[in-house]
Amino acid sequence: MDAPFAFIITPPGAAPVPCELPVGTFIIGSGEGCQLRLRHAEVGERHARLALAAGEGTIEDLGSASGTRIDGRPAAGRVLLRPGQEIAIGPYVVAVRRAPIPPSAAPPEPLQAAAASPPAAPAPPPAAPDRPAARPRPAPAPQPPVDPQRAVRREIKNQIHRELVQRLDLKRLTAARINAAELQQRARETLATVIADVRDRLPAGMDPDALARDIYNEALRLGPLEDFLADDSVTEIMINGPQQVFVERHGKLILTDQSFIDDASVQAIIERIVSPIGRRIDESQPYVDARLPDGSRVNAIIPPLSLTGPCVTIRKFSKVPLTEDDLVRFGTWSPEMATFLKVCVQMRKNIIVAGGTGSGKTTLLNVLSDYIPPDERIVTIEDAAELRLGQPHLVRLEARPPNIEGRGAITIRDLVRNSLRMRPDRIIVGECRGGEALDMLQAMNTGHDGSLTTVHANSPRDVIARLETMVMMAGMDLPSRAIREQIVSAVDLIVHESRLSDGSRRITHITEVLGLEGTQTVMQDIFTFVQTGVDPDGRVLGRQRPTGAIPTFFDELKSRGIALDIAVFQPHAAEGGAS
Repeated sequence: MDAPFAFIITPPGAAPVPCELPVGTFIIGSGEGCQLRLRHAEVGERHARLALAAGEGTIEDLGSASGTRIDGRPAAGRVLLRPGQEIAIGPYVVAVRRAPIPPSAAPPEPLQAAAASPPAAPAPPPAAPDRPAARPRPAPAPQPPVDPQRAVRREIKNQIHRELVQRLDLKRLTAARINAAELQQRARETLATVIADVRDRLPAGMDPDALARDIYNEALRLGPLEDFLADDSVTEIMINGPQQVFVERHGKLILTDQSFIDDASVQAIIERIVSPIGRRIDESQPYVDARLPDGSRVNAIIPPLSLTGPCVTIRKFSKVPLTEDDLVRFGTWSPEMATFLKVCVQMRKNIIVAGGTGSGKTTLLNVLSDYIPPDERIVTIEDAAELRLGQPHLVRLEARPPNIEGRGAITIRDLVRNSLRMRPDRIIVGECRGGEALDMLQAMNTGHDGSLTTVHANSPRDVIARLETMVMMAGMDLPSRAIREQIVSAVDLIVHESRLSDGSRRITHITEVLGLEGTQTVMQDIFTFVQTGVDPDGRVLGRQRPTGAIPTFFDELKSRGIALDIAVFQPHAAEGGAS
């Protein structure tokens, strides 16, 4: 019979799940390399082998501790499969069928999401009256939907990848420091030869060219990440171990069906990212910040700190830098906000861009930096160089982590101090997160006005508290009032950006810092975002509008020869703003 075998898999404590398998050999077990992975302590790492041919199928126990039972009897050697049999693999029951399963028998859950998930924990017994109830166990991490064809494809990729490495001897060529272009050419030629040798034995429907591209990417480039890096709709990539890859699209997190061969494959990709920029990652330094050639920010952390395997987070930057008009179109700011902030940059006001993680601070800092006149000398200081400025007189500085002996680190604070001797017109610090805040404030107060930086904070008022805390981290025993005087004297504007529930990024406050009254910092909002509701699709509705407050430096505009209509600050001026 040429029809594929059909099975119904019943996980412990869960609904039955239908499964159809093509002709081929499948390893059943709890290990990562198994094509049919059943996660349970009673299932061996390689528990049994299932072999399906056009006319028959067999199952064979692979020496598992709990054994494989067929209709209640232990399986000895290879056992022929017959319709109606029930195969017990640990607590899982696999019922054998021949014909495709009718739709009425199919439960609502997909196969691998249920079959590959750990068994549900039994309900805890009622707590005694004098004891608090036990804390419920956290839900298991979601697993990507995996089908048997994908498992077969992964196994074929693994075999061809191993053959490529063996024939090409990548480690020897890399150690010999062969030219990158020559290495890539040799890899393509060798891979083409390997694919040609096995082309006739590939399963029907498997594209040899796509297979070669995937293997080449994993061997010499960034593997499954290449497609995501080329996809403009993807803004962030998150790898949680080799089997789980999330991406962010339009502000929403999506679990993909991509995966890596094993932990070593992920670590090899991390090495390809960090090595060209002089960074390292190993057991003595198990986390690292880096960047890709296009400026995308990368953070990686590996065992023993990560218990889920190597984890990588990539914050992508658009290939074409965003402009003022792009932010207006996205609703990040209104045209009135853009006009006002452009004037503030030209007037050399010190601006802090604040917000939470992923709120778009660095993107906004890039756009604001575009307003700096081209005849000024700019010094940028970052942990990992991300800013992309177009001015001709630009000096980019990047902090350096310690070497393998724990020495030689150059911090952001060291670079801020050094930049003061470089005759800068503007100092731009990618992010203030420590003692460098004190040096940045002092620079703003000693003639380096027009400086820009970002700070993590939940509101404009929280920015002041965060700056106070960071100044204290500098180790200077300054009284609280002296710190606040430094802050209100240095900072002119706070631009706060938030990531809303629908994934959109909006500037929610443009706030002017006025001074001190006693120990209280006085501030006034110039623009705010007012949320009016949520539409049926979950999109946040609202508009950005001025509060009616006039900046205290408005009268300076005429003396600087800058024209700005006072109507920009009237509440009616932006009623038609972004929504």
